[in-house]
Amino acid sequence: MRVLILEDDPFIALDLQSLVESDGHEVLGTYASVAEAAEHLEDGFDYALLDIDVADGKSFAIAAELKERGIPFAFVSASKPGDVPGHLRTAAFISKPFEEEAVLSSIERQTLA
Repeated sequence: MRVLILEDDPFIALDLQSLVESDGHEVLGTYASVAEAAEHLEDGFDYALLDIDVADGKSFAIAAELKERGIPFAFVSASKPGDVPGHLRTAAFISKPFEEEAVLSSIERQTLA
């Protein structure tokens, strides 16, 4: 899978990237803001890991765009699942601090779909 990561904490972004790559997937980019991620929506990725609260706001607009395009994603966030707008609650929600298996399982479910 080719994965986009939206995470504004550079240490968490690096952890996610290392985890994803060690499982044999390709990270097409890690971005710290909604604006940066929006510039890369055409990059041909298969899955996205989205923090909710990033440098320039909430990632819900990116999530909505991914949903509209049929690109699966998971929220990886310290926010509460109830903070996610109703129309986006079908996405996987991985609480921070995340467990590696939860992240990898969310990707694996998409490779089997």
